[in-house]
Amino acid sequence: MGLPFSRMAHTLRNSAPAMSPYGQPPQRPYHSMPQATPPTQQITNQMSAMNIGGYAPNPIQSPQSPTSSAAPQPFQMSPPTPMGHAPLSPQGPQLPPLSACPPMAASPPVGVPPMVMPNCQPGSPLMGGGGFQPQAGPQGFPQQPGSYGGQVPGSQMAGPPAGAFPGAFPGGAAQMAGPPQKKLDPDSIPSTTQVIEDDQVKRGGQLYTTNLRGQVPPFVTTSFSVQDQGNASPRFMRCTTYSFPCTSDLAKQCQVPLATIIKPLASVPKNETPLYIVNHGEAGPIRCNRCKAYMCPFMLFIDGGRRYQCGFCNCVNEVPVQYFQHLDHMGRRLDMYERPELSLGSYEFTATLDYCKNNKPPNPPAYIFVIDVSYNNIKSGLVKLICDELKTLLDQLPKEEGAEGSAIKVGFVTYNKILHFYNVKSALAQPQMMVVSDVAEMFVPLLDGFLVNFQESRAVINNLLEQIPDMFSDTNESETVFAPVIQAGVEALKAAECSGKLFIFHSSLPMAEAPGKLKNRDDRKLVNTEKEKTLFQAQRGIYEQLTKECVNQGCCVDLFLFPNQYVDLATMADVPAHTGGSVYKYSNFQVQVDGQHFLSDLRQDVKKSIGFDAMMRVRTSTGFRATDFYGAIYMNNTTDVEMAAVDCEKAVTVEFKHDDTLSEDVGALIQCALLYTSISGQRRLRVHNLSLACSSQLSDLYKSCETDALINFFAKSAYHAMLAQPVKVVREILVKQTAHMLACYRKNCASPSAASQLILPDAMKVFPVYMNSLLKTPALVGSAELSTDDRAFHRLSVMAMGVEESQVLFYPRLIPVHSMDVASEAVPSAVRCSEERLSDTGAFLLENGQCIFLWLGQACPPDIIQNFFNVPSLAHLGTDMSSLPELDNGHSKKLHSIICAISQQRSSSTKMVIVKQKDRSEMLFRQHLVEDKGLYGGASYMDFLCYVHREIRQLLT
Repeated sequence: MGLPFSRMAHTLRNSAPAMSPYGQPPQRPYHSMPQATPPTQQITNQMSAMNIGGYAPNPIQSPQSPTSSAAPQPFQMSPPTPMGHAPLSPQGPQLPPLSACPPMAASPPVGVPPMVMPNCQPGSPLMGGGGFQPQAGPQGFPQQPGSYGGQVPGSQMAGPPAGAFPGAFPGGAAQMAGPPQKKLDPDSIPSTTQVIEDDQVKRGGQLYTTNLRGQVPPFVTTSFSVQDQGNASPRFMRCTTYSFPCTSDLAKQCQVPLATIIKPLASVPKNETPLYIVNHGEAGPIRCNRCKAYMCPFMLFIDGGRRYQCGFCNCVNEVPVQYFQHLDHMGRRLDMYERPELSLGSYEFTATLDYCKNNKPPNPPAYIFVIDVSYNNIKSGLVKLICDELKTLLDQLPKEEGAEGSAIKVGFVTYNKILHFYNVKSALAQPQMMVVSDVAEMFVPLLDGFLVNFQESRAVINNLLEQIPDMFSDTNESETVFAPVIQAGVEALKAAECSGKLFIFHSSLPMAEAPGKLKNRDDRKLVNTEKEKTLFQAQRGIYEQLTKECVNQGCCVDLFLFPNQYVDLATMADVPAHTGGSVYKYSNFQVQVDGQHFLSDLRQDVKKSIGFDAMMRVRTSTGFRATDFYGAIYMNNTTDVEMAAVDCEKAVTVEFKHDDTLSEDVGALIQCALLYTSISGQRRLRVHNLSLACSSQLSDLYKSCETDALINFFAKSAYHAMLAQPVKVVREILVKQTAHMLACYRKNCASPSAASQLILPDAMKVFPVYMNSLLKTPALVGSAELSTDDRAFHRLSVMAMGVEESQVLFYPRLIPVHSMDVASEAVPSAVRCSEERLSDTGAFLLENGQCIFLWLGQACPPDIIQNFFNVPSLAHLGTDMSSLPELDNGHSKKLHSIICAISQQRSSSTKMVIVKQKDRSEMLFRQHLVEDKGLYGGASYMDFLCYVHREIRQLLT
């Protein structure tokens, strides 16, 4: 049997000492710091009274599943492989039949007293429990916690037949017969927008100091500044919980995954101190002899400073003579605050030759632009658009702080079913083209003059960029190759002995006779079957081989796709997905409509800070270890995370497991070390350290959970599991694990209350809405109406996301702009992401990090339309508008300032879509109203909450 999907028996290690402010003595010695306790308030969500028996004399019982002791069917995961693509299935979460989320009766059935449903705000006297009385759910819920990582008998949670209830969970109120029903009050269930706003009010604008172990940071949606005082900033590392359970039994009992999401090269805001670079000369960084952990604030100096005890493995090491320093009366080194590695959570070391390939300093990296010049791309104007943009964009290649120019070299290739290389040496009067038509044996026909410094060869390069669109203007060639293009890039970097990045601009399924030729395998009949996963698995063979070669050479692939039909994105994006690359997709590309969005993506992609030829190792203190890794990564073994490149947006999600008991006194320590080549060709080591609390009380764990990090973990582990398991099984396990986590809290941490009340941990009160949103994503909502490429694209995008990006994707911001205060500089408060919050007379912005929709109600006042678009009414607006005019009035300026503020918070560019109520384009907009029923299947937030509550009650009984 394969490995479980999210192996939950996590393990944790010792926690780190609390650190004092940089430059100031700590309040007390590092090993006896008090733990920071997150606020203890616990919220309970009041819901409407729900009658257990429904309208029948006896409670409806759902069919009992056999209580056999059949072997559990956990997710069968292969070892952490590079990200492949996952299948989707159309029906939304396939759950066991509901025994009715009892409808709201207009008057309660005989014998059941009515329950009052106040709106329960945090801090109100009702925080201990809320009345919400759904009846017991299906029998057969395993009593042993089941989870991604636990034992979840798949057989006991068989879903209903495909297509049974595309719109909602079975038995949801909509499908019940009976008297007219009173709707539950949506305001009585936990509100994500309220939770986000409360955190912003409480912690926004504050200085977050990292000197306490196990401290829960502000939300990713809250604006705050960080001062590093011994633990890594939450911009670099965020955890699913900041208090690990002491034993594996406790971890299995609660089913909360123990994981951290690491963004090793995350951007640091201008008002925060950039990372210090430490140079220890030829001796190199100081490390523990046994576990190889790098010197950090968790090392304890003893014996007058002559030796130190490693915080990770407890080994006692000699201090090198040149590093010796006396200790003060508290046992701390006198130079503690002069050395970043002794007092800060994050810093960099300059690496010595031992850390370089072949013990030689690396060359600066190269960027190679590879343009598909087949008929479609010439005709659409795309090739001319790219060439025109590169003339100015190459001036903005990334460079080291303080450097005059960029050290990155550039090269150019064009292709259709053959490849054309260009010599752009500065001494030439004209660029020279060299053609390679034998794509089966790919080689680079020139070495000198292919990769050049842009500043030196600017005239020749601009000449080439002028000529390319004309050279191919009469082409009729529509067939293309793809694998040989990547092979050519790798060969060029090998010949130049450097790492680098390929920017490939491609538009069709590569069907020309060549290695890596693909055929159309888009079979929507496989959706919701055992074979659905094959739609998302990359074709192996040459692409697998190319991935290895790219990683070995430090060659990252960024793919810009412009498809008009199926292109087998699962396979074409496989190399980018394993080399730290990005994939951008512009379906049915039109220069006038999509040109600006594409150019803005390209600019950000070329300019962003990046490291090459990277290897990451995550070390932990005794008692737990890293077991699973998810991201745009490659793994040749179980411990080394390899990335041909890693940029400021890429995150790696790491799951931990116990292998021994953890100590409450010591806590759990994590050290992430990233070895990479900088854009100037310098080999560096970036180190991030984090200390977490450990507790034998489950309540501590639940108090310090972070919902945004949890959903990032669940999304990635589910999307990884989809490659090996039927999508339906993956959905079932997600729902079961949600119920298990909440039932464990109810049983072990909540104060006693009526079984009919749904009680949620304060830190996880909006977890169900995020989980329900995940279940309705294109990747998991198996619908034959969604294109296979779109589903694969969504799945791959999420696999490399950090917590900020996944949070807004799973719960978009819906902002009313018809009533905004034009005089205020603030962005208006968001409202709940539901159709009920829209109004015919309103205008709303919805953003999810990838798109910004401006939705206009049918009865939107003419003055608003005039101010936004300079036309007299909604009827005068075209149906395919994709840009917003900048007009000289308060409303237009305010709207543009909101869009600008949103764009600055997002790491990638966002596409603008203007939607009129009742237009065809509204379907696309409505997919993002995540509190409502899914367009392609999946329950509303309310129905999902009812369902999960029944599952919890079933577990508890």
